[in-house]
Amino acid sequence: MGGFVAAALEHAAHPVVVIAREQTAAVIEREGLEVDSVRLGSFAVRPRAVGRLDDPVDVLVVASKAPALEAALERIGAEPALVVPLLNGLDHMSVLRERFGTRAVAGSIRIEAERRAPGRIVHSSGFLQIEMASRDPGRGGQMQAFARVLEDAQIPAAVLASEAQVLWSKLVRLNALALTTSAADRPLGEIRSDPEWRVQLEAALGEGAAVGRAEGAEVSAEVALSELEAAHASLRSSMQRDIEAGREPELDAIAGSVLRAAARHGLACPTIESLAVRVAQRAGIPAPLV
Repeated sequence: MGGFVAAALEHAAHPVVVIAREQTAAVIEREGLEVDSVRLGSFAVRPRAVGRLDDPVDVLVVASKAPALEAALERIGAEPALVVPLLNGLDHMSVLRERFGTRAVAGSIRIEAERRAPGRIVHSSGFLQIEMASRDPGRGGQMQAFARVLEDAQIPAAVLASEAQVLWSKLVRLNALALTTSAADRPLGEIRSDPEWRVQLEAALGEGAAVGRAEGAEVSAEVALSELEAAHASLRSSMQRDIEAGREPELDAIAGSVLRAAARHGLACPTIESLAVRVAQRAGIPAPLV
C-alpha cells in the first residue's frame, strides 16, 4: 500500500521520500518503484528512499503491517505535520496518538495491491479509495489539502466527519473477507458460491457491523456484502497470502480488534471467533487476544 501511494504521488510530480528497512530502501533508491495498476496503468518512478526520516515533512503516511509498526516508527526521527495511517484494524491508533498526538488522524485505504518483489507493485482490482477523519477540528484543513494531492495523483480521497466511520467501514468488510478466505484457503468467488461458506461470510459481516454500530459508525452488513459481491471472483485477502507465504498474518490486528471492541460492548461474535481460531490453527499462531 505504501509503495503504491508513494509511486502514484511521485508519478504525479508530488515529491515523496520512502522510508523503509535499509535493504529495501537501497533497492528502491537504486532501481525505483514499478507499478502495474488497473486504474493508473503501468509506470516507473525513482523517489528518494531512506532508512530513517529526520527531515520535516508535511504528511507522513504510515503503511506498515501491524506487527511491524513499532519497528517502522523507530525509523522516524522527524515530527511530521500530519500523520495518516493506512493500517488494518484499530489498535494502531493508540500507538500513533501516544507518539504524535492529534497530528495522527484516522485513515484507511481500500485497495487490492501486492508487492511481488521490493519495489514491484501490482494493483489488480478497481478498488481504490483513501478516507480520513479526525476528532480534532483543527486538522480539517490539513486533511483536505492532502486529499487534493491524492486526487491529483488519481487516488480518490475523502475527508469524513467520524473517525469511527473511517475505520469501521473498511474493517467490517475486510474482517469477513480475510477470515473466510484464510480459513477456507479459497478465493472470494468460491466463498460466495459455496452455500456453507457464504453463510459464514454473511454472519461475519453481520456481527462486525453490529460492533461497528456500537462503536459509533454507520455501517451495515448489506452494504459491505454488496461491495464484496462487486469484487472479482479471484480476489484473495492479504491475510490469506501471508499465511501461504509463511509470514505472520494480521489476525490479531484485524479479527482481534473486532473481538476486543465487541467485548467492550458486551456483544457476542461467535462466527468471527470461530473463524479466527481456524485461521490461527492454519497459521500456527495463537488466536487473537480478547
